[in-house]
Amino acid sequence: MSVLVHPTTLTFPYPVPPEPGSVIEIAPGILWLRLALPYRLDHVNVYLIEDGPGWAVLDTGLDDAATRAAWETLLAGVLRGRPLTRVLVTHYHPDHIGLAGWLCERFGLPLLMSQTEYLVSLSIHLEPGALNAEPYRSFYRSHGLDSETTERLLTSGHRYLRMISGLPRTFCRLIAGELLRIGGRTFEVLSGGGHAPEQVMLFCPADNLLLCADQVLARISPNISVQAMDPEGDPLGIYLRSLASLKRDMPKDVLVLPGHNLPFVGLPTRIDELCAHHEARCVAIETACRRAPCTAAELVPVVFKRVIDDPHQMGFAFSEGLAHVNYLLRENRLRPVAGRRASVEFTA
Repeated sequence: MSVLVHPTTLTFPYPVPPEPGSVIEIAPGILWLRLALPYRLDHVNVYLIEDGPGWAVLDTGLDDAATRAAWETLLAGVLRGRPLTRVLVTHYHPDHIGLAGWLCERFGLPLLMSQTEYLVSLSIHLEPGALNAEPYRSFYRSHGLDSETTERLLTSGHRYLRMISGLPRTFCRLIAGELLRIGGRTFEVLSGGGHAPEQVMLFCPADNLLLCADQVLARISPNISVQAMDPEGDPLGIYLRSLASLKRDMPKDVLVLPGHNLPFVGLPTRIDELCAHHEARCVAIETACRRAPCTAAELVPVVFKRVIDDPHQMGFAFSEGLAHVNYLLRENRLRPVAGRRASVEFTA
């Protein structure tokens, strides 16, 4: 679940997004289009990069009837006459990988993505009910989560497959530190964790632009969640380290092309805002735990400060709250309650 975070001094070179079925040329040979999502976050950005006679596609949207229809409109309209050449996927989330299998199969295209993201998606395809068993149920319940939300999280693999058209049996691995040639451009392959385990980003020094997927968004904070299969994981720490690397390595005036919201300039400022946002959550958790020990579920209203009555959104909120708890435990800013399992209650 993404939380609204308002930017201060960002610049938006393209303040109006493309209309359905249309594109905006961000740079010569780089097109920006939007596809609708049936969620509170109602869109995903897709980018097309000129690749010889055609276009390489970066991310695809969900697999649903509306998104397939949108692609049909694009292929018969603004993309008519130039073939798709390959599909690049930044990470395994359905709004980014959903139609990768459909596009690859229909046009005989290769799929390019990081190995971790491919294998995570593949594992769900191979055993969608894997999480619907112990010890995952006990993991959620021991952190104070209610039974309805727990059951929804335990069946998430089945929901995932309903939004994905499938995966090709083979893929081309994108590796951080390597160079990727697309048409006349050379991109540096970057990766970042936290929101997804090995999310791919592409930096083009010649054009000073960064295709950053969901790692840095202009108006919302990407969801940072602990997964049941890695119950003591530290996705927030990983995410903050990734942000520090981007702030250190990217030009201050780089044009950021994100997976949601508008393209922007002001990456260092936005990174500072995101870090401050997560630190404020950490301080709120510490304050609550000084008053009384809390389970991760009890900290959800401390972190989000509003009523969350949808089990789907509660799952995101719980997992993100736990990400902050795990980070604070690693930083020795929280400690488990003496005499109890570390996964039950926490105190500052």
